[in-house]
Amino acid sequence: MASIELRHVSKRYAPTVYGVRDVSLRIEDGEFIIFLGPSGCGKSTTLRMIAGLESVSDGEILIGGQAVNAIPPRDRNVAVVFQSYALYPHMSVAQNMAFGLKMRGTDPGLIRSKVDQAATLLGLTPYLDRKPAALSGGQRQRVALGRAIVRDPAAFLLDEPLSNLDAQLRGEMRLELVKLHRRLGRTIVHVTHDQVEAMTMGDRICIMRGGAMIQVGRPLEVYANPAETFVARFLATPPMNLMPAVLRGAGGDDLVVETGEGLALAVPSPYRSAYAAYRDKPVILGLRPEDFYEAPHASDWQPVPFTVVAVEALGAELVLVGQVGATGGVAPQKIAPPQEIAVRLSRHVVAEPGQMLTLSLDPNPMHLFDVETTRLIPRPAPGVPARRVA
Repeated sequence: MASIELRHVSKRYAPTVYGVRDVSLRIEDGEFIIFLGPSGCGKSTTLRMIAGLESVSDGEILIGGQAVNAIPPRDRNVAVVFQSYALYPHMSVAQNMAFGLKMRGTDPGLIRSKVDQAATLLGLTPYLDRKPAALSGGQRQRVALGRAIVRDPAAFLLDEPLSNLDAQLRGEMRLELVKLHRRLGRTIVHVTHDQVEAMTMGDRICIMRGGAMIQVGRPLEVYANPAETFVARFLATPPMNLMPAVLRGAGGDDLVVETGEGLALAVPSPYRSAYAAYRDKPVILGLRPEDFYEAPHASDWQPVPFTVVAVEALGAELVLVGQVGATGGVAPQKIAPPQEIAVRLSRHVVAEPGQMLTLSLDPNPMHLFDVETTRLIPRPAPGVPARRVA
């Protein structure tokens, strides 16, 4: 096993054109870490610099405590699995898995032993004599993983390996990769733009945008406390609802968040001191779709008028898209044009477009963001959320 450390690493294509800018990160031995972000954010470039496939313009990369900037890819003891399976079509599964070891002059007996072990681990033993054309997409991806495993590397670098699979196979391969990590105990760096992969697979998530690392943390920690509006919108599906609002005083120390739709939410008492400096200032209100319910389960939950615009019935749950706020008129003070938000409810809810509902909102997970910086306004961590009751 080996730790991986990036110290102020940058990739520059021209004096002022950066693919990656000043990234610093330590990946511990045996950690499964996810690089998450939209296309062009620099996540694959960062992985390729770790592998040695891209040169480092500034900074230093260490693997197992050793600086590797000047070490060629073949000597870094890392294995890369690409989005494309990159299998040789004229070779069998066993030959594809053994090719790298054969080129290194490894003893044939040892090669066969390693191929058999990897095939057993990945469930490929019945297919060792088949050509890639006779395999499914998931099986081909396992062959690509097997080719990496037989090398016995210190770390695996996975560049969107599940992107070419259909939804069902992606779900199966996510589970296979998690189980594989537990069995091997090796460091894994996984690049993806898929939020589900990030939330379900990694020990930590590194969210990137514009070549910079925006936030690093455990999946649920990042979900509960996004550093800025970009993270809040990008991490989950449906994303966090972001609404222009103003923080008003409601007498004494009480605070109320008012939106342009006439929605007024009382700020939970533990947050008032943290938000006091923003009294009478514009803010961005963040509400997760999961924090809306069909009925209240606690005394501080607040009723929210909701007009249904569209219904997405997903079987296990129901996602409603609509408008919130006072009905039958315009809000007393216009802050922003009405906007639509998404709410996630139980599958037992019956709703149709045009219907008006009164939902219940748990205000404790609410977030407020600074309008100018879009950064999260810090506040105490909420308690354990109430369990959803169908």
